[in-house]
Amino acid sequence: MFILKLLVTGGAGYIGTHCIIELLNAGHDVSVIDDLSNSHVAALRRVKQLTKRGLAFVQADLRDTAAVATELQRFQPHGVIHCAGLKAVGASVARPLDYYRQNVGGTLSLLAEMDRVGCHKIVFSSSATVYGLPKYLPYDEQHPTEPANPYGRSKLMIEQILRDWSVTHRDASALCLRYFNPAGAHPSGQIGENPKGVPDNLMPFLAQVAGGHRPALKVFGNDFETRDGTGERDYIHVGDLARAHLAAIEHARSNRGFQVFNIGTGRGVTVLELAAAFAEVSGRPIATTITTRRPGDLARFYADAQLAEKTFGWRAQQSIFDICADAWRWQVENPEGYSA
Repeated sequence: MFILKLLVTGGAGYIGTHCIIELLNAGHDVSVIDDLSNSHVAALRRVKQLTKRGLAFVQADLRDTAAVATELQRFQPHGVIHCAGLKAVGASVARPLDYYRQNVGGTLSLLAEMDRVGCHKIVFSSSATVYGLPKYLPYDEQHPTEPANPYGRSKLMIEQILRDWSVTHRDASALCLRYFNPAGAHPSGQIGENPKGVPDNLMPFLAQVAGGHRPALKVFGNDFETRDGTGERDYIHVGDLARAHLAAIEHARSNRGFQVFNIGTGRGVTVLELAAAFAEVSGRPIATTITTRRPGDLARFYADAQLAEKTFGWRAQQSIFDICADAWRWQVENPEGYSA
């Protein structure tokens, strides 16, 4: 097996840490750049304990070109997995300039320094929010892209930048993974989602309700055209998502060009179905309160992920019950996250 030297941006975060575990377990070498604005260095210590492997770490914002250049020159990576960036839809509406400055500006800085060291392989953490309102379901990669918020627009801008960048180098490969709804945690219970403040995502909120940290799950709308009236989403285990990054970067090593891939299960789960599954797995009741819909919420949102399977042999393997079990284990063992 060819051992790759891989730079992971945002590697101390929720997605990044799970990706690094897969990369290290596959025998690859890793360096991490993360500004720790929404992550914790303790997560990287736990990654090293779980994998019994070392890794390099630089605390820096990607817009700090000097710091990025220094690490790229030192490490000389074969490829980059680009997970860094701001990710909350609501915050992007309130602070759009921050999202364009951080997400797009950071990517431009990264690509410029990759060019300087001749590194032309990248896997980018994109998002299914680039699609916007569904013209049809499931979403496939040919679905029109009309993101409805600055977060989604920043992701689409980066995809467009990568498309243009990929044609400027004969050996370049840029793969964009359009995530649906990552959830769950590492089965060890040692690595998981560690939101600061009120969680933006449903799964950590559910875990906090089950753990007694919050009184009830607020359900935004029960009058959608779904099985039970609540919103339906495609939840994918974060471990499956991490395996997709490993498969993608190994594919990029010997392939060229730009391509986008949906990373989801192809199955929708409603809010109430997810709450029921979590209650079953945890043995704890999940109180719910129904409130009005949020502006822009979609009724149904799920993937056609066949292209990833056809191209680099990846498909989701874990069920919604696996997701809930691992998220609950993480919550029980780390009620205060990494800060305890």
